[in-house]
Amino acid sequence: MSAASLAAIENLIEYREYEKGVNFIERNKRNTKEYFVIDGICKSYLLNPDGENITISFFIQHSILSPYTTRTIKGVSTLNFQALTPVKLAELDASAFENLMVENLEIREFGNTVLRRELNRKVDKEISLASLTAKERLLKFREQYPLLENQISHLDIATYLGITNISLSRLRRDLIR
Repeated sequence: MSAASLAAIENLIEYREYEKGVNFIERNKRNTKEYFVIDGICKSYLLNPDGENITISFFIQHSILSPYTTRTIKGVSTLNFQALTPVKLAELDASAFENLMVENLEIREFGNTVLRRELNRKVDKEISLASLTAKERLLKFREQYPLLENQISHLDIATYLGITNISLSRLRRDLIR
């Protein structure tokens, strides 16, 4: 992307920092922002009918949160997002960013690439949950997120993988042997 296009985006950005454990986007609450993770680790999650926290996705330094159009309905968030470590985010108004996409071909291509990657990531996770064993899902997680296993709660990883924390502990122990 050209310096001019980057500058147009940077003009819209506000930086925010959140402490570990803070929900910075809440399900069923209005949210009209796009987010870039500058530093730290966060997750998207939902509560199941039993009130248990189920991790949907992880976002690490230099990544982009699920785009506004994929995580909201009529401006209301469909997911919760929580800082798993202290997090620094670049936030910008989604409609202002959308206007930039209309005006600027480079920014439009960037936005469309982000949407395609988000769709591919979600489809890949669905296929993994349906077709891979728990061990295979853990190994794939390790490939996608090297070292993350040592930085965040294993309960978050287990729910992301669709297994219990006890099953994750057993898998980890078996893989060490």
